[in-house]
Amino acid sequence: MTTSAYKTLAPTAARKRTWQKARTYAWRYALLVGALGFFGFPAFWIATIAFKSSSEYFRNPPVWIPASPNIAQNLDKVVRTGGLTSIGNSLIVTTSATLIALIVGTLAAYSLARYRTGGPNFAFWILSQRFLPPVSVVFPVFLLFRALRWVDTFHGLIVLYATFSLPFVVWMMRSYIREVPIEIEESAQVDGASRLRTLFSITLPLASPGLIATGIFTFIFNWNEFLFALVLSRTNVITYPVKLTSYFGPEAAFWGEAATVSLLATLPVVIATLLMQRYLVTGLTLGAVK
Repeated sequence: MTTSAYKTLAPTAARKRTWQKARTYAWRYALLVGALGFFGFPAFWIATIAFKSSSEYFRNPPVWIPASPNIAQNLDKVVRTGGLTSIGNSLIVTTSATLIALIVGTLAAYSLARYRTGGPNFAFWILSQRFLPPVSVVFPVFLLFRALRWVDTFHGLIVLYATFSLPFVVWMMRSYIREVPIEIEESAQVDGASRLRTLFSITLPLASPGLIATGIFTFIFNWNEFLFALVLSRTNVITYPVKLTSYFGPEAAFWGEAATVSLLATLPVVIATLLMQRYLVTGLTLGAVK
């Protein structure tokens, strides 16, 4: 091939590669936009219902944008019916249970990662306890809590949520702690640091992205828990998933109030995820690339 012919074909090949790359990116973005629309539509619809009046819920064709936003009235009804209180109860129970599970689970995970407590299969046995269907233990738990007078109490739900979160926390934190080189800890101990000082000053700061990612997922699991809260709450400690069911009855459904509570209940999770996004991504990928 002559030099002139090569110079003529080279730009054509470059344009072809550019076009193929652009088409590939276009398909990827089209799929992402389609998936975002599919999974985001329910959230969008709930948000619009919170702003609609009762006459706009079932109008055909649908009302996509409310003519006169009705969020103030729905919010007032939510406050008067205890919906906002239920979200506060969920915040107290979920935050406390998550912190307890992280503290206890991280200490247990450190023992499993560094001392191999219980042997090589003990960590998986702990995780297998999370596979147990909650419905299989809800009745014995109710009888135990009734004997302890823990039904419809904050500490009852906190202890229960923390207990059921421990297997997940232990399994996740064990993996993250094992990614921290043990040589760093040994160097600190040679300099005179104790095990606890090494854990809190070196290991946990290095594994903090994993700790935050585990905390966010644990928070979400506890935040959306329904079965135990339904069985173990009465009037004093009603969480928001249980409160949502009270807006739907055999004769009427209060869609505006339910949508408003759902919209408010998503805010803590969204805010926490956005604030910790950098740590969440780092934590999920920690140890993925050697």
